[in-house]
Amino acid sequence: MKKLLSVFVALLSVALVSAQIKDPVSWTFEAKKKTADSYEVVITANIPKPWHMYSQNMPTGGPVPTKIVFNPNPLVKAQGKPKEQGKLEKINDKIFDMEVLFYSGKVVYTQLVKVKPGIKTNVAGYVNYMVCDDEQCLPPTKKQFDIKLL
Repeated sequence: MKKLLSVFVALLSVALVSAQIKDPVSWTFEAKKKTADSYEVVITANIPKPWHMYSQNMPTGGPVPTKIVFNPNPLVKAQGKPKEQGKLEKINDKIFDMEVLFYSGKVVYTQLVKVKPGIKTNVAGYVNYMVCDDEQCLPPTKKQFDIKLL
């Protein structure tokens, strides 16, 4: 009976591991203090080959654009929209039958935020994104973040 239970647990473990959603993108999140009342939130995506991730500035009707969402915090106010930096590629994608904008390798998103002076708080939220390669697209994924502003 113990052997049968051990085999069942081992098979269940293998099934659960293989059922996990694939997410090739690795993320880092940090805040850099700029002034007494402002920080630059830096969100970096490392996208391995052959994957690519779509720009925030995608036209409607195509792949899911990357979107950075900050949770409401009365002590923090975002200044403008997040900026993206990396090697932006533009192609006419046959799968979506449109021109698409995407990044491969590394893309850095920066967001300036203002805080009330002398206050220690955090900025939290998530990044919603989709990655594709030449053969497939993975379902859109949300990556949560919580960054201390010290």
